[in-house]
Amino acid sequence: MPVFVYRAADQRGKTIAGVMEAPDSRAVVERLHREEYYPIEVAPQAGSAGLWLRLPARGISSRDLVAFTQQLATLFEAGLPLDRALSVLEELAPNARLKTILEDLLKSVRGGASFGEALAKHHPRPFSRLYINMVRAGEKGGVLEVTLRRLAEFLEAAQEFKEAIVSALIYPALLTSVGGAAVVFLLTFVIPRFAEIFADLGQAIPLPTQILLTVSSALRDYWWALALAVVAGVLGSRIVLATEDGRLAWDRAALRLPLVGEVIRKAEVARFCRTLGTLLRSGVPVLGALAVVKEMVSNRLLSLAVERLGDGVKRGAGLSGPMGESGVFPPLALHMVRVGEETGRLEDMLLKVSDTFEADVRSRVKRLIGLLEPSIILIMGLLVGFIVVAMLMAIFSINEIPL
Repeated sequence: MPVFVYRAADQRGKTIAGVMEAPDSRAVVERLHREEYYPIEVAPQAGSAGLWLRLPARGISSRDLVAFTQQLATLFEAGLPLDRALSVLEELAPNARLKTILEDLLKSVRGGASFGEALAKHHPRPFSRLYINMVRAGEKGGVLEVTLRRLAEFLEAAQEFKEAIVSALIYPALLTSVGGAAVVFLLTFVIPRFAEIFADLGQAIPLPTQILLTVSSALRDYWWALALAVVAGVLGSRIVLATEDGRLAWDRAALRLPLVGEVIRKAEVARFCRTLGTLLRSGVPVLGALAVVKEMVSNRLLSLAVERLGDGVKRGAGLSGPMGESGVFPPLALHMVRVGEETGRLEDMLLKVSDTFEADVRSRVKRLIGLLEPSIILIMGLLVGFIVVAMLMAIFSINEIPL
């Protein structure tokens, strides 16, 4: 997605500057308006055309952000004022980048800005809209320490969920990489040595061996074409996914994938419910919370559904009705949200839905990995077995050469 550099002013005339990912400049302007800023200048960031792989923005890691939020909440609960708490955390910063960010935040707070204004003004990258909106809601309600604790719990739960999924995928990825590297090594370094021997003998070789030698020769002679095809595929997919229609078609297809599609759907719905429930519990209005959640959901189809939820809330239909009309939310989520609306405990039910779906996603991923690992081993075994059998057949055929 393209990256835009912007300058804007708030209601008191103070200017802010930052960068933002958005489909176009109009989306940047609309987002700034929702955050009650007045755009002054919006321009594409140099080199952000979306055709090339971009290096990740320099920011603080998720672990550092969780630790910072937990420590800040603890210092607030201990009775320290904001500037003193930031000063203490600046001294404890584990890296230079976080230390620089805390120095700027401390300078802004001591200059009269609120904590939410300082986060939005100086560092829109490390601190998401979710983070900033929750801090602003906590400041308005006079419960910033409680909000920070909830925010820390939210970030920690999200980090644990992400790490659980990544950890489950490490072994299959490693197994595939090692197995693929072994097959490529055999085809590019071992098989060519035997090809020279068979060529010198001038004897007809079995069909499996001919196929193997052809694949080996093509891989050695035309590896550059394969590399170009991979690069073209990556760039082509990035171009297509940079468009609204392409991204929507991709995300719709992802949700329809057998086995995997349901896991993706429940993971996205879990993120939606946890984010919305945390924002509502922190005092953020429903419409403002939905605007933030819309950007937190990575699947474009679900993001459009969340956008329509805001329209439903405006016309007084609540959440459960528009969620059912969208056709993308699982029935369990619909029933639990409806119960939450009827009992006045919507945020609690949203968090329970998130816990339920996250547990289900972990269980499903574990089962999928259990199916994936033997499948990878079987495929690699068949490939290596074919190579061995093809070479043995050729070696045995040497005995048929008349002396």
